[in-house]
Amino acid sequence: MPGTQTDHERLDALLKAKHPAISIVTHEETQARRLVEDWCQKSGHWLSEWSLLHGVRTPLSNEPAVTDTTNPAAGLIWLTRRDLPAVHMLFDIGDQLGDPHALRALRELIESARRTNSHVVMIDHSQNLPAVIAAHTTPFEMRLPTDAEIEAMIRQTLKDIHRSKPIEIELTHRQYQMIVKNLAGLPLRQAEQIVHDVVSADRRLDADDINHVLASKRRLMSHEGMLEYVESPTSLDDVGGLDNLKAWLRHREGAFSDDAAAFGLVPPRGVLMLGIQGAGKSLCAKAIATAWQRPLLRMDTGSLYDRFVGESERRLRAALQQANAIAPVVLWIDEIEKAFASAAAQSTDGGLSQRMFGTLLTWMQEHTAPVFLVATANNIEALPPELLRKGRFDEIFFVDLPGPEARRQILTIHLRKRKRDPSRFDLEALVEASDGFSGAEIEQAIMSAMHRAFADKAEPTTEHVKAAIEGSPPLSVTMAEKVARLRAWADGRCVSAD
Repeated sequence: MPGTQTDHERLDALLKAKHPAISIVTHEETQARRLVEDWCQKSGHWLSEWSLLHGVRTPLSNEPAVTDTTNPAAGLIWLTRRDLPAVHMLFDIGDQLGDPHALRALRELIESARRTNSHVVMIDHSQNLPAVIAAHTTPFEMRLPTDAEIEAMIRQTLKDIHRSKPIEIELTHRQYQMIVKNLAGLPLRQAEQIVHDVVSADRRLDADDINHVLASKRRLMSHEGMLEYVESPTSLDDVGGLDNLKAWLRHREGAFSDDAAAFGLVPPRGVLMLGIQGAGKSLCAKAIATAWQRPLLRMDTGSLYDRFVGESERRLRAALQQANAIAPVVLWIDEIEKAFASAAAQSTDGGLSQRMFGTLLTWMQEHTAPVFLVATANNIEALPPELLRKGRFDEIFFVDLPGPEARRQILTIHLRKRKRDPSRFDLEALVEASDGFSGAEIEQAIMSAMHRAFADKAEPTTEHVKAAIEGSPPLSVTMAEKVARLRAWADGRCVSAD
């Protein structure tokens, strides 16, 4: 199956099928170079490369670079004139194609490759090929390493480190597998660097390094900007209300096991959370991660969009691929209607939102890794209707403003969080006063009361909290019409989360 093929097997299939031009967009240039070199060594194909710094050279030989070929057009013309079967690697050529001479030379090189059973492999850091080149190019996306590849890398890296200076390794098999799993979702280069970092400090690899590996991974992923680790509550007791959602989660907690599969169950794949702003949709995502004891990743959809054609879709696919590699995980897309704003209406962005939305729908339909998707939305009118079709999500929950019992729980949680005894407050009076308030607004009222009490050099009281509540009208009042429309739409279409 294509989904189980290695990068070597996939590239081999493309080259044997005589694709004249292949584009590899990656930050892992060394890995991409090695992939092409390995294929040429095994197949016996002549390999050349071009870069702006060195011009044309043959990387698998000791021959010097060809003189006067650092100019893009000159280098490509030299390769075209060779007119023999070969593989030509071009590095960062997309950045040079604003020059019409370079663009013309690349078009002729691709045509020459088609005629001579050659291949042009373009390795770039971003997807910025002109449309006239992209139309004749087959994209190749390098996949993240498997657990077996990560394990092989760890063993080899530890041997190399030990060879230079002895190290101690004290890990059970389970602890070792945890380190392997914690490195999943990273390119081999980054995973190898983390192993070096945790071992070099004390010349040891032990159980204490498990958390160090995970912390390093979180820093790297946050730096990439597309997926961000989010801390979730340690217990559902820290989440007020949402009784129906909690019950739904309890009923499906074991649905990912082998026993459930043998029983005939399909693991749940995701939920859509609709609701009023500040009512607790984000808390729902955290509650799911907490209930199932899974990492929570938030996708930063703003970082996905790029000015180059095709780059935004590539970034989305890379983020989804990374989530698959890290699984089991909860993937959270916040305010999904903003991420694909033009997909529900007449396109104003050249169809980009629709293509991005199509990529997401395809992944939702076809992914097999245990990634549970939580999408949240405030504006139902901006959602593409395809997203609401039955079967896209396991359930669509409506997160309304908290009822009396949920408000009591929310008040209790936030008072305790600020080291105050809830029994010293008149919770009945505060529950009544906060009717129509969201969980976020109740928390803000308590914070405001704390500030007022601190300024008065006194302990916060019921009167402080009540005054803060009464002094700030809730969103349900200031946006009453919008709230009413959202509730009317959800009635009969969604399950109440509370």
